[in-house]
Amino acid sequence: MRILEDAAQTLSKAIDPRKLASLRASKATSQRVESLVQKLKDGGITKAEKAELEQYQMLNQIMSLVKARARMAAVSA
Repeated sequence: MRILEDAAQTLSKAIDPRKLASLRASKATSQRVESLVQKLKDGGITKAEKAELEQYQMLNQIMSLVKARARMAAVSA
C-alpha cells in the first residue's frame, strides 16, 4: 500500500486540487465497469475480465488517495 500512498502524494502535489475534484471516469469506462461488475455477480466473468476489473479497482483506489491528499493539502495551505 505504500506504493499507492507515494504515488497519491506525488500526484496530489502536481495537480490542482480543484481539477482533481472534478475528475471522473468517462461514460464508456463507467459502463464497462458496470458491465464487469454485473458479470462478476452473475458468475460469468472470464479471467481476463476479472483482471481488467481489478485494474479499474486499483485505479479507483489510487485516485481516491490522490483526491484525499489534495483535499488535505488544500486545507493545510
